[in-house]
Amino acid sequence: MSAVPADDLAARLHAAESEVAQLRAELDETNRGVVALYAELDEQANQLKQATELKSRFLAYMSHEFRTPVNAIRSIARLLTDEVDGPLTDEQRRQVQFIQTSAVEFAEMVDDLLDLAKIEAGRVEISPAWFEMVDLFSALRGMFRPMLENQQVTLTFEEPADLPRLYTDDRKLSQILRNYVSNALKFTPQGEVRIAASRIDGDRVRFAVSDTGIGIAKEHQAAVFDDFSQVDSPVQKRLRGTGLGLALCRQLAGLLGGEVGVESELGRGSTFWLVLPLQLPEGVAPHAAGAQPPTPEAAWKPVA
Repeated sequence: MSAVPADDLAARLHAAESEVAQLRAELDETNRGVVALYAELDEQANQLKQATELKSRFLAYMSHEFRTPVNAIRSIARLLTDEVDGPLTDEQRRQVQFIQTSAVEFAEMVDDLLDLAKIEAGRVEISPAWFEMVDLFSALRGMFRPMLENQQVTLTFEEPADLPRLYTDDRKLSQILRNYVSNALKFTPQGEVRIAASRIDGDRVRFAVSDTGIGIAKEHQAAVFDDFSQVDSPVQKRLRGTGLGLALCRQLAGLLGGEVGVESELGRGSTFWLVLPLQLPEGVAPHAAGAQPPTPEAAWKPVA
């Protein structure tokens, strides 16, 4: 085997060193590009965060400011309906009823906007407590029975069976179920709206609000919990709304450590469900670090 000439060896070494130097320069340039890209992404993330905060502050401020004139409109309409200043004609009564209905819808939209703004700003407080489902269902039943104007729709609350006391925020849970029931009554011209709760997987509870209403086409079901989402149907076009209620339900369910979903068939009705843990997961509620929730016996109180 013949030896490699010294000059040839030196040339090869020089070429290798040049190649390494070139690769190092390219690597340094790539690193500088990556650092610049990360800096740009951080800047965009900060701008997005600031924009989100500004949006949330704007929504919270405007929603709060809207409440005063809306409440004034509702109060004046109520005075007119009570005929404090004299009797109304049938046409006047019909127009005042229209004002009342519109004001209520506007107030609900304002409340939903304010709640969503609070959630996005991280200002929603979770206040868990032990309570019985039968008490919550009883409160909801008493709330909706006077509001059931359509005599062709039956509102049924199934008695919870084999359900222990729950440890979660009963007000947030009630808000989710109220939205579900309100939607079901709105889009069920005739038939039944049924509310049920059952234990699943040992440590979770499933709430279901089922109706025999218009139903939702399969292609629209994935988007019903998105902000401002509405189902395209003749009934939907006749009944106004913002599409915020179900989006709020999803946000509230997440705060309670749960999830939401829908099962529906067009023209045959829908079932909106909510699954929550029987006990709010540690770290979700504002407990002290390492603290355990109080026992049912020590902390139980009925739902107001």
